[in-house]
Amino acid sequence: MALKVELKPGERFILGDSVITNDDQRTRLFIEGDAPILREKDILRLDEADTPCKKIYLMLQMMYLAPEPTQHHDLYFSLVNDVLEAAPSTRTHIDSINNKILTGEMYKALKEARKLIEYERELFGNVKTA
Repeated sequence: MALKVELKPGERFILGDSVITNDDQRTRLFIEGDAPILREKDILRLDEADTPCKKIYLMLQMMYLAPEPTQHHDLYFSLVNDVLEAAPSTRTHIDSINNKILTGEMYKALKEARKLIEYERELFGNVKTA
């Protein structure tokens, strides 16, 4: 079954190791195959990874897009350990992400990491009001 991707004018996405940019009108693509795909809204750029949990997301993104994801494992687990040490309450989110990685569901791990980033935002908000 093909993945249907609808793109807005000028919207970009990553397909494998290529960045594809839509022209000036809406486009609908049907993509078949196993290449990793990330829409522009799901892409985190290096300069945007300004919190520990965003850095975890960036590592997951790199793992998802890499032909050999294990090359990023050491840095990923180092970041995860730092976050768990600083905020043990993140364990539920981290465990969920790690389960997705172990079952080969990298895109779902990215979605779980979005929840981790939101939780981090809540934690920072609590610190600011305290």
